[in-house]
Amino acid sequence: MLTLKERINAFIALGDFLRNETQAPYNNQKSLGAVIQKAVMANSWFTADNQLMAIKALTQMLKPDSLQQWIDGYMINDKDCVVGLIMAGNIPAVGFHDFLTVLVSGRKAVIKPSSTDSVLMQFLAEKLIEFEPRFISLIEFVDKLRKPDVVIATGSDNSALYFEHYFKNIPHIIRKNRNSVAIITGNETKEELSDLGRDIFSYFGMGCRNVSKLMVPEGYDFNMFFESIQHYGESLMQHSKYMNNYDYYRAVFLMEQLPFLTNNFLHLVEDSKIASPVSTLHYQHYTSDNDLQQFLTFNLEKIQCIVSNKPILGEEVHFGQTQFPSVSDYADGVDTLEFILSA
Repeated sequence: MLTLKERINAFIALGDFLRNETQAPYNNQKSLGAVIQKAVMANSWFTADNQLMAIKALTQMLKPDSLQQWIDGYMINDKDCVVGLIMAGNIPAVGFHDFLTVLVSGRKAVIKPSSTDSVLMQFLAEKLIEFEPRFISLIEFVDKLRKPDVVIATGSDNSALYFEHYFKNIPHIIRKNRNSVAIITGNETKEELSDLGRDIFSYFGMGCRNVSKLMVPEGYDFNMFFESIQHYGESLMQHSKYMNNYDYYRAVFLMEQLPFLTNNFLHLVEDSKIASPVSTLHYQHYTSDNDLQQFLTFNLEKIQCIVSNKPILGEEVHFGQTQFPSVSDYADGVDTLEFILSA
C-alpha cells in the first residue's frame, strides 16, 4: 500500500520531469516531443503549442509546496474504492486533475478517456508509473466503465442527461457545459486586452475556462480590443479547422442578416447566451454593477470563470490567467477530493 507521502512524491517527480521536458521537448524524440507529435496526428486541434501550454499548467499544480498546501486541508482516509473517470477531450490533458485527485486520495482510477485526448493522458499515466511502479495496480484505462464505486463524468449537456440516468444509483459528479465571462469596463490598457486574448484564444476557445462572452458598458468602442488581439491571428489563421469555423459562421451571419463585428479571424455577436461557437465571441451591454451582479448570479451554474480587474462577486480571475488554475481550483466549484473521501 502506497503511503500519502509516496503518492505525493511520485507526482512531484512527474512534475519535475515535465518541467524539464518542456524546456526542450524535441531534443528527445523518444519522450515528450514524440508524444506531442503523435497527439497532433490524432487530433489536429491539439497543436504542439497548446499541448505545451497545458503541460506547463500541470507543472504549476505539481510543485511540492502547491501539492502539500492543497493536501493539508483534508483528512486523507485510504480506502479500497474504484473511482470511474469519464474524461472530456476538448483540451489537452483536461482530465488530469481528476486523475491526480483520485490517486492522491488512495483510490483506484478506472479511466474512460476521450477518443480525442487518449495519447497525452496515457503518456502521463505511464510516466507516473515509471516514477512509482506500485501505481500500476491503481490505474486502469478501459473502453467502458463497469460497476465503479464512484463516478466523475465530464461531458456536454446532452451526455450529462445520459450519465445522470446511467449512474443514478452510484455516488457521482456529473459535469455539464460551462464557459467563462469577461467584464470590460472601458478603462483597460492594450496590454490587459492582449492578456484577455489569451483567455479567449488558448486552445481555440474550446475549454470551459475560455472566455466566450464579454460584458461591455453601453457605447463601448471595440476598436482598441481588436487592435490589442490582432497578433493572435498570426497562428489562428494558419489553422484550417479554426478558419473553416470562421468562414462557416461568417456565411451564416450574412445569410441570416445578423449584425456582427469582425476582423479577419474573430466574430463579435451581440447575444445573451454565454456559450459561443469556435471563432465567435458573444457580447452584451450593461449599465451598472448591479446589472452585472444580477446577470452573473442568474447564470452562475453556466459560468466557470469570471474574468475582471474589478471585484464583482468576489472570485474574479485577472486577465490572462484563466488557463493556469491552481490545484485547489475545482471544475464547477465542486470539491472533487472531498467528494471522493466522503463517498
